[in-house]
Amino acid sequence: MLKGFKDFIMRGNVIELAVAVVIGAAFNAVVDKVVASIFNPLISALFKADSLDNALVVQIGEAKLLFGAVIGAVINFLIVAAVVYFVFVLPINKMKERADRKRAAEPVELAPSQEDLLTEIRDLLKAQAK
Repeated sequence: MLKGFKDFIMRGNVIELAVAVVIGAAFNAVVDKVVASIFNPLISALFKADSLDNALVVQIGEAKLLFGAVIGAVINFLIVAAVVYFVFVLPINKMKERADRKRAAEPVELAPSQEDLLTEIRDLLKAQAK
C-alpha cells in the first residue's frame, strides 16, 4: 500500500500538476494587479464609474440588473486569456517550433532494417563456412 502511494506521488504528472497549481496561483496575483491597476481605471474612465460593478445598472422595480459587472467579468476573462496566451503559450510554441526545425535539420542516421542485418549475417556465415 505504501509502495503504491510512493509510486503515485513520484509520478511525473502529479508533480507537474502541483507546480502548475502553485504557478497558476502566483500568476493570478500578477494578472489581478495588472487588471486592477491598468484596465479597471481605463474602463472606469470610459464608463464614468469607479468600477464596472457600478456602471450600466438597470433597475426594474426592486431588482437591479448589473450589466457592468457581467461585462467586467468577461473583460477580466479576456485579459487573463490574452496574458496567458501571449506570455506563456505563444513563446513556448515558438521555442518548440524552433527546436523541431533544428531537430529536423540534423541528419538522421537510420538503423539498418532486420532484412539488412539478416543478409549481413548470412553473408558472414557463408564466408566462415568457406
